[in-house]
Amino acid sequence: MAGESLILLRDGHGSLRAHFNVCRHRGTRICESASGRFSQTIQCPYHAWTYALDGRLLGAPHTDEVEGFSKADYGLHQARIEEWEGFLFVSLAAEGTGLREWLAPMAERLGRFGLGRLTTIRRVEYDVRANWKLIFQNYSECLHCPMIHPELTCKVPYASGANDLVDGPFLGGYMEIAAGNESVTTSGRRSGPLIAELPLEDLRRGYYYSIMPNLFLTIHPDYVVAYTVWPKAADRTVIESEWLWHPTAAADPSFNPDDAVSLWDATNRQDWRITEQSHRGIGSRRYQPGPYSPREALPAAW
Repeated sequence: MAGESLILLRDGHGSLRAHFNVCRHRGTRICESASGRFSQTIQCPYHAWTYALDGRLLGAPHTDEVEGFSKADYGLHQARIEEWEGFLFVSLAAEGTGLREWLAPMAERLGRFGLGRLTTIRRVEYDVRANWKLIFQNYSECLHCPMIHPELTCKVPYASGANDLVDGPFLGGYMEIAAGNESVTTSGRRSGPLIAELPLEDLRRGYYYSIMPNLFLTIHPDYVVAYTVWPKAADRTVIESEWLWHPTAAADPSFNPDDAVSLWDATNRQDWRITEQSHRGIGSRRYQPGPYSPREALPAAW
């Protein structure tokens, strides 16, 4: 499945990005109903090839004159869809590794957090004028944190922790929460109840993983931030950020989602601003990449 997957949405939130089909005739993108009204068929607006909702080709004008043509051979291509921890993955590959096998390294590391039962309470969408690859690189290192993220650095010192996934489609590790703080929030206090029954070491850590092709997971003792990255053009990326808490959090009188959202919204905007500057600089004809430092091992691996 690696390289042929799309992470679409979580728990029904957001819009289905792959809502179109591709006609088997000339490759035109087609929607279920060009008029916006419900239809029992899908028809290409170019040459009127018409499909049933299950993808079967029902009609193709004048193909009865084509020798050897069979409608059964030209149905819409199917996509595989599987769920993991509340996230839906779609594979466009005709064959390939199953999701469970592909995600095994992450399932082993993240199972204790119970991500699938968490509830999305806040959501923010960002429109960034930078290439999606720069956003992946930025997320995969914190060497820039002292320069760009003063609010974050005092909660999780950039040189703390270690990486535990350093090769392949999953990269990341953890950073230590600074003494005197319970979580990575503006106040340093937990914003809600623990997301799960966690071992003591996890109460002092934040975990940060990039999962190809377009998911970032930021995990703290009391909340999680999930980012889905949508390339729109070579110089534009839309990022959907969702803040997740334990399903009982909203009923807790002390629940304070703003404490977590405010810190990461500020951090996100700082990141997007510097990646936009990086994108503009890389466009120079004189630019040539410099070497990575040991603190940039994950971008180097990525």
